[in-house]
Amino acid sequence: MHAPLKDVRKTVSKHRFIFLTLPNYSLIALSSAVEVLRMANRVTKQDIYEWSLASLDGTPTPASNGLSMTPTLAVENMGAADIVFVCGGVNVEQSVTPELLQVLKSLAKKQVPLGALCTGGYALAKAGLLDKYKAVIHWENMSALREQFPRVIFSDQLFVVDRDRYTCSGGIAPLDLMLNIIKAHVGRDIAPMISEQFILDRIRNDQDRQHVPLQARVGLFHENLIEAAALMEANIEEPLSLDEIAALVGVSRRQIERLFKRYVGEVPTKYYLDMRLRRARGLLLQTAMSIMDIAVACGFQSPPHFSKCYRNMFGHTPSAERQNSRRGVLQPASTEH
Repeated sequence: MHAPLKDVRKTVSKHRFIFLTLPNYSLIALSSAVEVLRMANRVTKQDIYEWSLASLDGTPTPASNGLSMTPTLAVENMGAADIVFVCGGVNVEQSVTPELLQVLKSLAKKQVPLGALCTGGYALAKAGLLDKYKAVIHWENMSALREQFPRVIFSDQLFVVDRDRYTCSGGIAPLDLMLNIIKAHVGRDIAPMISEQFILDRIRNDQDRQHVPLQARVGLFHENLIEAAALMEANIEEPLSLDEIAALVGVSRRQIERLFKRYVGEVPTKYYLDMRLRRARGLLLQTAMSIMDIAVACGFQSPPHFSKCYRNMFGHTPSAERQNSRRGVLQPASTEH
């Protein structure tokens, strides 16, 4: 049984979202978005959000798990919307037809804000509607799309809000996107109440990144590189030197440096440091460990060094991050290009 809800009613504007479902779309991404809107209405005791599913012809679209959802509207009958989200999933390229591209271009011409869940961003990019926008897509598709659409500024963030484009990676990341949208619409007090109903440890923001497995970034044929990264991940508290990693892998230090520079785009020491800092951020936001203990657990010799490295990566100190998290302060989405 759900806990009783506080009375947080106040007059706010109403919003209507359309979810345009493509064949084989990700149901978990769609339901993560819709359920947040439902809970926002429940928490506020108002019908702030309305949502509808749509397809090109009004026929319920099968998700990647084989299920279909009703009711589903035809795009010509979907009416006005504050945002239209394109919901993608597996084999998205096969789902993006000339008819769909024309619909999306028509919506953009009418200045309808557009969004995408999971691989739905491919459709927006194919229509030219993400050119010069910062955007995200599920990590499995990111490498190929960076090559295919060089005018899109792809990021490995969980989600990005850039002007009138709302793009999001897959899985449950749409839940975090919607919570941040709700915070902008209703106020920051509501989002934590929704997260409590869903038993979320915290609300992630646009500072959070997708975890892109190294193997997915570099392919299956770079065993030495993958082994080196695995050694780093297994030795967070007591970091190995680059010479030690090279010796364990069985190649020279210089070879390790060349592999990282060529296939990862950064030197191995930077990759290792970022890995440790992401681990530290998780501990900082999800545990009650002291900052000193977190620094030690992530291989930093002193809290000042840890704080300096953390600030360089995330833009604020560990203590400020934790204080903001406890107050429910979410960082605004970046629109820098």
